[in-house]
Amino acid sequence: MAKRDYYEILGVSKSASAEELKKAYRKKAIEFHPDKNPGNNEAEEKFKEAAEAYEVLSDEQKRARYDRYGHQGVGGASGGGGFNGGMSMDDIFENFGSVFGDGFEGFFGGQRSGGGRRQNVGGNLRLRVKMSLEDIANGAEKKLKVRKKVKCSTCHGLGAKDKSGFKTCGTCNGQGSVKRVTNTFLGQMQTTSTCPSCQGEGSSISNKCTGCHGSGIMDGEELINVNIPAGVQEGMQLNLSGKGNAGERNGMNGDLYILIEEEPHEILKREGNNVVYHLHISIPEAALGASFEIPTIDGKAKIKIEPGTQAGKILRLRGKGLPTVNSHGKGDQLIDVNIWTPQKLSSEEKAILEKLSHSENFKPNPLKGEKGFFERMKEFFTE
Repeated sequence: MAKRDYYEILGVSKSASAEELKKAYRKKAIEFHPDKNPGNNEAEEKFKEAAEAYEVLSDEQKRARYDRYGHQGVGGASGGGGFNGGMSMDDIFENFGSVFGDGFEGFFGGQRSGGGRRQNVGGNLRLRVKMSLEDIANGAEKKLKVRKKVKCSTCHGLGAKDKSGFKTCGTCNGQGSVKRVTNTFLGQMQTTSTCPSCQGEGSSISNKCTGCHGSGIMDGEELINVNIPAGVQEGMQLNLSGKGNAGERNGMNGDLYILIEEEPHEILKREGNNVVYHLHISIPEAALGASFEIPTIDGKAKIKIEPGTQAGKILRLRGKGLPTVNSHGKGDQLIDVNIWTPQKLSSEEKAILEKLSHSENFKPNPLKGEKGFFERMKEFFTE
């Protein structure tokens, strides 16, 4: 099967600069990384294909030969004789440092070695934590009982009954990797790959722990204190490094991700960092004015309704809303004034309202100064 054009693989033009090539390769490597596409052979092939393309085009001499002679100039026109045939996945990961910087593999939740001993890494965990509006306003400390993989209590994560229970691998002499020389079109190429006998461990266990059968981990649980900052929102995720599953045979722990869920409040409603309260008042209270005690996140607050207040009026209590995460700013509490119209009237009440209905003061007339909805909203947001 003929190879695809390297520039086409990375999605760049033939005049692309070194920086453009690097950015394009980063994008492809992240998209098709094996840890993001477990068990997807097609993605793995595209991952190798992108690495092959970048390995050639990032080298000025190889790029010049490729531009002049095509695939024949850098290792053959079909698969098996070039980069893919001579370098392993471990070789690809070993080159990540110069392209992605140190710590790139941490983005995918795992650790790979380009030729040294394999570092076992425990799996990540995700938990949902419910937060009330009061918790969100003030921040909260949550105690979470997390069921996860922990170090074996018998061997303390070793995997063997004692340190003498390990046997150095005879294939790699404890290095965890083996080197090999491959003949290519350009000459001999030395590559390093994970030892096939010990799978990168460097040793094997001759006397396994009876508690964990050699894995060094077992089912358990841990009580974890989580300090959640004020101002978090639905869907936010906190990362607790090293609080996930324990890695096999004293490997690194995975991470614990805390996903925030907001519990609806019975009375107040969140709108960004503001809190909204719907206040219902009677027609006489709107006409004559009145004082009310309303709920806030911090307790009760007294407000005054001015005489002649119209339905839809929005009042503001500054600083009575929610804080922004890692910031000193706070939102406001907004009070949406609604006028309650009675649905059942006594004969006496009907008589009073019928009499009032003939008064000019009880006849709505927007042309005499009553502000419309859009005017009121504009006024509110420009306060």
